Amino acid sequence: MAAKPPAGDPVQDAPQVAPPRHAAAGLPAVGYTLKAAQQQMGLVRATRTLLKVNQKDGFDCPGCAWPEGDKRHTAEFCENGAKAVAEEATLRRVTPEFFAAHPLSDLAGRSGYWLGQQGRITEPMLLERGTGPEGEDRYEAVGWDRAFEIIAEELNALDSPDEAVFYTSGRTSNEAAFLFQLFVREFGTNNLPDCSNMCHESSGSALNETIGIGKGSVSLEDLHQADLIIVAGQNPGTNHPRMLSALEKAKAAGARIISVNPLPEAGMERFKNPQTPLGMLKGTALNDLFLQIRIGGDQALFRLLNKLVIEAGGATDEAFIREHTHGYEEFAAAARETDWDATLAATGLTRPEIERALAMVLASRRTIVCWAMGLTQHKHSVPTIREVVNLLLLRGDIGRPGAGVCPVRGHSNVQGDRTMGIFERPAPAFLDALDLEFGITSPRHHGFDVVRSIQALRDGEAKVLFAMGGNFVGATPDTEVTEAAIRRAALTVHVSTKLNRSHVVTGRRALILPTLGRTDKDVQACGKQFVTVEDSMGMVHASRGNLAPAGPLLLSEPAIVARMARAVLGTASTTPWEEFERDYAKIRDRISRVVPGFEDFNARVARPGGFRLPHAPRDERRFPTKTGKANFTAAPVEYPKVPPGRLLLQTLRSHDQYNTTIYGLDDRYRGITGGRRVVMVNPEDAAELGLADGSYTDLVGEWKDGVERRAPGFRVVHYPTARGCAAAYYPETNVLVPLDATADVSNTPASKSVVVRFEPA
Repeated sequence: MAAKPPAGDPVQDAPQVAPPRHAAAGLPAVGYTLKAAQQQMGLVRATRTLLKVNQKDGFDCPGCAWPEGDKRHTAEFCENGAKAVAEEATLRRVTPEFFAAHPLSDLAGRSGYWLGQQGRITEPMLLERGTGPEGEDRYEAVGWDRAFEIIAEELNALDSPDEAVFYTSGRTSNEAAFLFQLFVREFGTNNLPDCSNMCHESSGSALNETIGIGKGSVSLEDLHQADLIIVAGQNPGTNHPRMLSALEKAKAAGARIISVNPLPEAGMERFKNPQTPLGMLKGTALNDLFLQIRIGGDQALFRLLNKLVIEAGGATDEAFIREHTHGYEEFAAAARETDWDATLAATGLTRPEIERALAMVLASRRTIVCWAMGLTQHKHSVPTIREVVNLLLLRGDIGRPGAGVCPVRGHSNVQGDRTMGIFERPAPAFLDALDLEFGITSPRHHGFDVVRSIQALRDGEAKVLFAMGGNFVGATPDTEVTEAAIRRAALTVHVSTKLNRSHVVTGRRALILPTLGRTDKDVQACGKQFVTVEDSMGMVHASRGNLAPAGPLLLSEPAIVARMARAVLGTASTTPWEEFERDYAKIRDRISRVVPGFEDFNARVARPGGFRLPHAPRDERRFPTKTGKANFTAAPVEYPKVPPGRLLLQTLRSHDQYNTTIYGLDDRYRGITGGRRVVMVNPEDAAELGLADGSYTDLVGEWKDGVERRAPGFRVVHYPTARGCAAAYYPETNVLVPLDATADVSNTPASKSVVVRFEPA
């Protein structure tokens, strides 16, 4: 077992374990929601706040990016969304007195769960190594002006702007993201890594190549109209619970659903909708077919389905293929070579299961494929997603109502940040428009993504890390290497609402800049402001907080960027930063002239519910690729190979967390409560490997060239995973993924296919 945690920090490797559940939500979800909200906010504040979540006159949930329909329920949120709101709207406070009582040595020994539970940060804080009492490293309060002076000192002392890295979390608003990338490019670099680099970068890479735009092609209404929905590599009940309502509505309209996943998921088995009495009691069985696939076998599955569709006779949309696609013959030749036995070995599925899936595909006139991290975080993720697109192109299911690609983004506004220009490899047309609007000269060379940023910090190529939200340390791979790299920095800066692991892994100097959250009222010189976000399906809408800020010294993200820009760029910048801070409408005016699809931004976003961004493949069956058509692709089929005595491990979230934010220590749908350091192993695999249920083991990740990584002290839980596969929670298992273990093309960490061996703890 792991060492005993500090006082007040619960043990996380000794959970209670019960059989996994076979239904999600229902009355228990309501109870857990109310309990979390009351504990953090109090009953009156909780009620007033939750009734504004995802409403047209309210604020966008700070959790996931799932869209809302035009008609909203009074309680338009899920259990995890309510927990996200409760933690942001909490009455708990992290003041300078807190930091006086907790030096860095204490905070560094705390779990991410404990850090997040302490509450909202109220004042800017500065740490300078070795200057605290008795040489301790300790955060102390610092004024805003001095904080911006320090940032200016460090940035302007660099030999090159490319020695600074500017990270962005998905929760940043469109307005703040646009200002942030404008400042960074005016400063002189494209080092704009973001959380997309670690999740859906593989989706964007594959979709840009195949259909010409790196976003999904469906709307919420399309899901409701689909004949067949394939949910691959995604756990909606845990990660996107509001998606279950959309799937329920689709089922009521006649849709059939295939779930492709190495683990059974309670929400896909049965969804008990807490918004209706009948739903709460009885629920809806969502899965029509559960394909319990071996980790990493998805490309092989879709390639075989494509072969079978081609051979079915009359099953392809020949007119669509002829008029709108390129590369069919080469792809079809490769598909015809697909071997049944090799596919069964790669997927772990049976022939009857695949034949049943094929029958459902052939019976569908309108098919949508949804996916998330289970497809995007493998070495071969990009060709896997291309293969998904191949299936839809064969059937003419792009640009047809009720059909298309649906990469389900995890973080609220992660898609909007990319639209606003947060990207290390920006399109020349975007930079041209930005330069014309502001009279600047943006750098044209590509910048660092997340993995490359860590390598640059490790190797001394980068010396400053500025993070606009998020938990850079907790979210990134190769934990020990990443932390050592960050400690080499001259300055680390984090714009944050609450504490996380990133605040205790610092450069020589470190700043915490407290900011307003989504729930907070934002009043600037021109009056009350609102911000905008883009959901996972390309809808842009307003978000208005309604609570008094957590303290009088908090600044909004646009204000932080604007003041930092004035301090760093000085009088050399002609950008009206003060004007942007006073009135966010001025930012939106500029966005409307730089970013396609945002014309007349202020007027359109004033309409309740916002507006939909254009999407050429969906709207016009026009594909802005290099060929001018949708592209079939024919990459070799890959899947992970596992030596004897090893298993293939995927990292995943518990039900009690959102990304790296840990709300609690329970994963009740999987039957695990009161702990997180667990590894789920199929009982038959466990018997072969001598892993008794309840025993403790170290996980050792094995990579090419003899590279290994170790995660110690995990309790073995016998669990109905696919044979040969295991699962454990992140960020605890991020340590197992080396920096150079990434997806081809996208450079996304390969966190979903870790070959592990087990050694006694």
